[in-house]
Amino acid sequence: MDRKVAREFRHKVDFLIENDAEKDYLYDVLRMYHQTMDVAVLVGDLKLVINEPSRLPLFDAIRPLIPLKHQVEYDQLTPRRSRKLKEVRLDRLHPEGLGLSVRGGLEFGCGLFISHLIKGGQADSVGLQVGDEIVRINGYSISSCTHEEVINLIRTKKTVSIKVRHIGLIPVKSSPDEPLKWQYVDQFVSESGGGRGSLGSAGNRENKEKKVFISLVGSRGLGCSISSGPIQKPGIFISHVKPGSLSAEVGLETGDQIVEVNGIDFSNLDHKEAVNVLKSSRSLTISIVAGVGRELFMTDRERLAEARQRELQRQELLMQKRLAMESNKILQEQQEMERQRRKEIAQKAAEENERYRKEMEQIVEEEEKFKKQWEEDWGSKEQLLLPKTITAEVHPVPLRKPKYQGVEPELEPTDDPDGGTEEQGEQTFCPSPQPPRGPGVSTISKPVMVHQEPNFIYRPAVKSEVLPQEMLKRMVVYQTAFRQDFRKYEEGFDPYSMFTPEQIMGKDVRLLRIKKEGSLDLALEGGVDSPIGKVVVSAVYEGGAAERHGGIVKGDEIMAVNGKTVTDYTLAEAEAALQKAWNQGGDWIDLVVAVCPPKEYDDELTFF
Repeated sequence: MDRKVAREFRHKVDFLIENDAEKDYLYDVLRMYHQTMDVAVLVGDLKLVINEPSRLPLFDAIRPLIPLKHQVEYDQLTPRRSRKLKEVRLDRLHPEGLGLSVRGGLEFGCGLFISHLIKGGQADSVGLQVGDEIVRINGYSISSCTHEEVINLIRTKKTVSIKVRHIGLIPVKSSPDEPLKWQYVDQFVSESGGGRGSLGSAGNRENKEKKVFISLVGSRGLGCSISSGPIQKPGIFISHVKPGSLSAEVGLETGDQIVEVNGIDFSNLDHKEAVNVLKSSRSLTISIVAGVGRELFMTDRERLAEARQRELQRQELLMQKRLAMESNKILQEQQEMERQRRKEIAQKAAEENERYRKEMEQIVEEEEKFKKQWEEDWGSKEQLLLPKTITAEVHPVPLRKPKYQGVEPELEPTDDPDGGTEEQGEQTFCPSPQPPRGPGVSTISKPVMVHQEPNFIYRPAVKSEVLPQEMLKRMVVYQTAFRQDFRKYEEGFDPYSMFTPEQIMGKDVRLLRIKKEGSLDLALEGGVDSPIGKVVVSAVYEGGAAERHGGIVKGDEIMAVNGKTVTDYTLAEAEAALQKAWNQGGDWIDLVVAVCPPKEYDDELTFF
């Protein structure tokens, strides 16, 4: 380090910081920085001792001590004071107000500072910042104004002109008796610990130099004695103050340096000349620098006590640093854990999306295969949905209902009321109207053969949806919107791993995995103690997770929930198990169901 730079730095430290413990702490953190080369930690540590606006120039004084490779980062972390004043204009009658809060004033021993801004408000939009010191309002200096006087000054005009300079600190004082402290606007959370509990220096004074006015008329004298300083610290110092004297009343203390009396400079006066000046007038205006020569007049006991106090304060600062480092270590560990958790979530989401994509590709392939099979068996779906006009002759309902055995029925010609008969070649096909469905049972109508009569036209009401919704969910999904929400049954499921052959005999047992989004909206009925002897789905409500999944319909038997069989459960037990599985952790719920088979088609034959 260049000796000249080091000497200037020490002079500035001595001038701005009185407390020796804080000086030692400052040098300690600089030494630790040159060992670790961690700029962020250095700035956090410095904020513990550079804790008021008057000490902010120390940041600039320390900058030459920082290596060039770290100076950019150092400038970003330290508060940047603005040297020029910034003027803004605000509309006092604005519906949302000025959009700022201030604190401070003459009664608090500091200027007026912006402590809060409403986001998007007037003050925020014109570029004011928290930590700005308000210097002038409507052209008037407010350095000697109380808080209330400043507020009244703002209210005098519709348009408020404000001049500010950025400091980066705001005053903190909860009660009149509490000493004034300062807090950084952006408290740097580093291994210094947040910096909120900044230390107040024990010997700190608002002004080192002050003037006192003393009238000696009617008094016996000043009531103090003076001495010349040693060669290394020249000057005239107060060596003793008599209790109850004029000097004690005006606040003079042992160790104060007299720099001027009635306009006469005491810097180069010897002891005799100084005494003559003090006795030359009965009215004295004395300028002093408080406490700078105090150590010259201390006893050995006082020096020992001060050294002990200084070491205690230094240890306290270092203890705060150690505690802050531990707190920051915990914070960093928590942040690292959070990063890992987010990384795992993103990875799982990517895997889930890939699995879903592959499943959808398989579903589309199966749909195409199913669609071809459907068209081979029944023709295209569009042809089934096409309304047709059917010419039919009304006949009496036969006494019994014939059954299909895989071949088309042959209807015998019947006698016409006029004695004629209808020929076999004049028969045609038409779909029969659907009868009312029983609860939970899917139905579908097959074509039947009816006679035609030219004199009678019968137009049955053809529904736009020939197949029940339950059957559409079981079969191929044609609509794009429905296909996007469809989840197929889980592959690779072995029902024999959960149930005995007797329990699943004759049943189509499948595993469903339903995503927990919203409510399940699934109603159950039955139970082991009911007439049906099993737990079945009584309703699937629209908009619920079960309905969006599309793999479960009314009439399906619930056999297991999240791997736990419910075949021997009562209705209440099954509902409780389902509710518990839905509310517990995890993103999915697994249901094993026995698919409800559709009704026999020949049960739905209708004759005209």
